[in-house]
Amino acid sequence: MTEQSSRPVSAVTKKAVQVGDPAPDFTLPDANGTPVHFRDLIGKTEIVLYFYPKDETPGCTAQACAFRDNYEAFKELGAEVVGVSSDSAAAHQAFVSKYQLPFLLLSDEQGRVRELFDVPKAFGIFPGRVTYIIDKQGIVRHSFDSLVGATKHIPDALKVLRQLRGESST
Repeated sequence: MTEQSSRPVSAVTKKAVQVGDPAPDFTLPDANGTPVHFRDLIGKTEIVLYFYPKDETPGCTAQACAFRDNYEAFKELGAEVVGVSSDSAAAHQAFVSKYQLPFLLLSDEQGRVRELFDVPKAFGIFPGRVTYIIDKQGIVRHSFDSLVGATKHIPDALKVLRQLRGESST
């Protein structure tokens, strides 16, 4: 009677996560296989949580490298970047090493967290690309959904973070 013994997702939802909703809690392994509990990140910084289709694909590599290249700007705005895909921890480890990614990549091999956030699929079959801005209280303040505009997620996220801080978005 212990069917929930090793579930990596600790909450269930039936609707898409909307702006103003609390971000669902979850636990996923990072690139080293170490479990990361999302709730442990809440309260420390704003979180830029981005879901992407797959490591080593052209769009996903461009997106990850754009987050890397702007990582200091995110840190200056008090935010942490966290990427999620269905790749294994080992694949993430190679991706992080190859492109020197300074932020967390989490492995959602079974797609449970993607489902938890109800990240839409492109054309009904491909994993979608959605970025959420989550404040220090764990509330979703913004979401951006664009499969083909992989690098557009970065300036959009920076603009929202500046707005949250009351800064000019120029």
